[in-house]
Amino acid sequence: MPEVTLVLLVAVIGAALLFDYINGFHDTANAIATCVSTRALTVRTAIFMAAGLNFLGAMISTKVAATIGKGIVDANNITQMVVLAGILGAIIWNLVTWYYGLPSSSSHAIIGGLVGSVVAHAGSGALHWAGLKKIITVLVVSPIIGAFFGFMFMVGMMWAFRNRAPYNLNKSFRKLQILSAAVMAFSHGTADAQKSMGVITMALVSYGSLATFEVPNWVKLSCAIAMGLGTAAGGWRIIKTVGHDFVKLQPVHGFCVETASAGVILGASAMGLPTSTTHVITSSILGVGLTKRISAVNWGVAYRIVTAWVITIPASGFVGFVSYMVLSPFLGK
Repeated sequence: MPEVTLVLLVAVIGAALLFDYINGFHDTANAIATCVSTRALTVRTAIFMAAGLNFLGAMISTKVAATIGKGIVDANNITQMVVLAGILGAIIWNLVTWYYGLPSSSSHAIIGGLVGSVVAHAGSGALHWAGLKKIITVLVVSPIIGAFFGFMFMVGMMWAFRNRAPYNLNKSFRKLQILSAAVMAFSHGTADAQKSMGVITMALVSYGSLATFEVPNWVKLSCAIAMGLGTAAGGWRIIKTVGHDFVKLQPVHGFCVETASAGVILGASAMGLPTSTTHVITSSILGVGLTKRISAVNWGVAYRIVTAWVITIPASGFVGFVSYMVLSPFLGK
């Protein structure tokens, strides 16, 4: 039924943009939590700066979108219902973790949701295991790299400025931290908005609107706007968890966290590799915190973050699977 297929396509596009909006306010903390916690910027100024730079970052490249759209599943096994159920799995899990203030990964959530819905539709044999292995490997390894870079960058700063008075040093880095937060916000846009671009383009190919996987300009613009608006809405709960509860930061620490995180994310995005901006920056905070002392890290919060990291893909996959099984009898497969 062409009418039902068109309705499903519209639903997929709407759900993908909603996911991007939720991603924006869910992951606002990625870019601005550290500069808010160190008082380099007010919350309102930081959020609007992040919103604008998220938008710009989302418009700059589509390499990650292509990885998401072509690297997880064979195109022959993609239907509008599969994509819709996968997005719903990601949205529901994101809202659950946002409610409880857990900085879980939207990247993990969308991949888990899609895997779950594909398995419900065509079984595990429909998955591109080589592409999925590469994606998950990057998602797992990038936080470890973020922690290492954060630690080493902070050690280098401590050595370079060992003779500077702490007050003057933090006064200087409070200004520099605005720049590093801006770069982090831009990198967030290059990484996270592209997941929705990939999903929408996947649905357009499945519908027959596109002969090949190439992200249309209107898709890029729509996803960039949705993420920018979501970021402007702010993610207060997660900002508190990341910026205040995890590790107490001063401006020099925040600068190192944001610079290390942005470097990892931009490098991965340039290669078309999806990263979790949430886990890269929280691991960078951990790395910087460890240069102070082990007790400087709130290990209770760290445990909650790692728990969310481990369970997000299976949990969102389960929700995606259930969403497909519940909706497909009514809306078709």
